[in-house]
Amino acid sequence: MDKNVNIDWSNLGFSYIKTDFRYISRWKDGKWDEGKLVEDNKITISEASTALHYGQQCFEGLKAYRTKNGKIQLFRPDKNAKRMNDSCRRILMPEIPEEKFIDACIKVVKANEAYVPPYGTGATLYIRPFIIGVGENIGVKPAPEYLFCVFCLPVGPYFKGGMTPVNFTVSEYDRAAPYGTGAAKVGGNYAGSLLPHELAAKKGFADCIYLDPMTHTKIEEVGAANFFGITKDNKFVTPKSPSILPSITKYSLMHIAKEYLGMEVEERDVFIDKLDEFKEAGACGTAAVITPIGGIEYKENFHVFHSETEVGPVTKKLYDTLYGIQFGDIDPPKGWIVEVK
Repeated sequence: MDKNVNIDWSNLGFSYIKTDFRYISRWKDGKWDEGKLVEDNKITISEASTALHYGQQCFEGLKAYRTKNGKIQLFRPDKNAKRMNDSCRRILMPEIPEEKFIDACIKVVKANEAYVPPYGTGATLYIRPFIIGVGENIGVKPAPEYLFCVFCLPVGPYFKGGMTPVNFTVSEYDRAAPYGTGAAKVGGNYAGSLLPHELAAKKGFADCIYLDPMTHTKIEEVGAANFFGITKDNKFVTPKSPSILPSITKYSLMHIAKEYLGMEVEERDVFIDKLDEFKEAGACGTAAVITPIGGIEYKENFHVFHSETEVGPVTKKLYDTLYGIQFGDIDPPKGWIVEVK
């Protein structure tokens, strides 16, 4: 694409920028239409849409990366498609065929190619697919129609001045209910997290840690990210629970820890009162890849892992490996990369 966009790539943050095209498809009478690219970034829906009243909506987040040789690639979009369908099933929305999901993402990236940041800036093109229940429906039941949309925007590197550990406090609030929607990427989970996040920020922490809703003894999530720890005998450990959102970054890191770094990997209970089993800890997700955890406040105690100022060596190696795969500098496992052609 020849278009020049006037963007200072080195000073991008994580905020909305309107790009040229987005994708929209409607589900009606039991099927999705073909879908199309449109220029208008506004959606008009009925005032009685279930997305507005009953929270019938879900979303995804993934990125497109520019490689050293100028190619553009997506990272494991099939996993985002699968997770979106898991979310749809949980709240009775129609599923999106995986090919349609990936095709929509590719179409949007190609149409907005000028907004894919150059290699070496650390910036990426963030892609946001979402599905909302629409149509005229005031009863508490699934919507008569749905919209599947995908838009994108360039975002800056999460760590502007290099990767730095941050501190977290344990929240008294629950992120999800036992047997609730914690494993689905639905907006209500995020609405409920706004207050606990604000309370943590007022105390000077980056965000809060949520414990399991049943017993309040085990770590579940770190803000909107998944937790992992590196034990003193060098195992990669991450919590296992039916109310954790299954992070694609986390499962990628588990594979990298085992296959690239030769570590043992355990998905199991992580008890909040046993933090001293870990020499390093981090939060992982699409935005930052890894946010190193300096320390965690729990009740009256503050537990420091590797350091409050320096990133631990294992965390750094995990980050560098995954980052290298995403930007095309390290050979990926089979099927992880989809090139945008």
